[in-house]
Amino acid sequence: MLVDADLHIHSRYSKAVSKAMTIPNLAENARFKGLGLVGTGDILSPHWEAELLKYAKKVDEGTYELNGVRFLLTTEVEDSRRVHHVLIFPSIETVREMRERLRPYSNDIDTEGRPHINLSAGEIADMANELGVLIGPAHAFTPWTSLYKEYDSLEEAYGGAKIHFLELGLSADSEMADMIKAHHRLTYLSNSDAHSPMPHRLGREFNRFEVKEPTFEEIRKAILRHGGRRIVLNAGLDPRLGKYHLTACSRCYAHYSLGEAKAFKWRCPKCGGRIKKGVRDRILELADTNERPKDRPPYLRLAPLAEIISMVIGKGVETKAVRLIWERFLREFGSEIMVLVDVPVGELARVHEEVAKAIWAYRNGKLIVIPGGGGKYGEIKLPEEIRRARVEELESVEVEVPEETERLRQRSITDFLKVAR
Repeated sequence: MLVDADLHIHSRYSKAVSKAMTIPNLAENARFKGLGLVGTGDILSPHWEAELLKYAKKVDEGTYELNGVRFLLTTEVEDSRRVHHVLIFPSIETVREMRERLRPYSNDIDTEGRPHINLSAGEIADMANELGVLIGPAHAFTPWTSLYKEYDSLEEAYGGAKIHFLELGLSADSEMADMIKAHHRLTYLSNSDAHSPMPHRLGREFNRFEVKEPTFEEIRKAILRHGGRRIVLNAGLDPRLGKYHLTACSRCYAHYSLGEAKAFKWRCPKCGGRIKKGVRDRILELADTNERPKDRPPYLRLAPLAEIISMVIGKGVETKAVRLIWERFLREFGSEIMVLVDVPVGELARVHEEVAKAIWAYRNGKLIVIPGGGGKYGEIKLPEEIRRARVEELESVEVEVPEETERLRQRSITDFLKVAR
């Protein structure tokens, strides 16, 4: 079976997270999104563990269910150098044992969903391996709290400790990550790191697993590529839409080349703010290969449906007007993925013609993308030529898209799976 999973989120017990991040809300919104499997996030928090056990029923080791949505036991921790790591646990007993082992090294493990641990990356990974916990770097390339913020290689960070995956983060895709040869042996995870259960946050990045059933053991096998289980698709934001894709000022968001940033000593000449190195430039610094693993699943670039609707109607992404149109599409076609990728544009136009045209533009690389950087998300704009055209005229419309925003035409998920097989 195929199951779509988002394995890195946060609970209302983490800082800067919506109070609406509850287990029932996550189950409800995961169904809207089309996710069959969600990581709990923050499971080392005893308060979040109690909430999970209150609402969800255990269906297998390390696997819980509420209203048809499965949950795996996951968390993110911060090490002694403020590097973040994602952990996936085989059982609630293992969660409790690791919590006790980490308690002497943490002042906030009982109060903060994403605890700070006074251990190195390698020491945390060694402990995880002893307990059968899967571990990998979270949002590996971002200029804050990430592996490649602090280190130049996996070996430098983890030493000889084994890791099982690498999380791409919103500002990178698998093609970018594969420019570093040491990654070729690793499975990539594309997760949302959602701080809100809203549909433009939860599941904005996800993984499509081919497994016998959505359980911890089956997902473990897929991540380790055992027994024919595997990830067949990584899906997520066009990396240019991520907050840290380009090198930019973290105050006024002005973009700079890497050479300019160095010349300005990482201080913005316009406002005096701190310039943050972008993911693209960081990867180019470390790149050591043009090859790609033959078994790497394809990466499907998506934008949340609510953001496309927001762009078209000129209303905020969380407004009632956007929500109403979003609900009409889902009632008609079942899931965001179907709407964004598979349903013919003519059928989409029966629900909302202008949104249908925008989706056509996204599929065909005709949207204008203004890349993000410095902590500001990128933006998408619909060319006027497409706004003025009728749906039946779209294929013949000529649109000039700046070279740096061009993308190959998106294929349907069915086509991607054919490639993966």
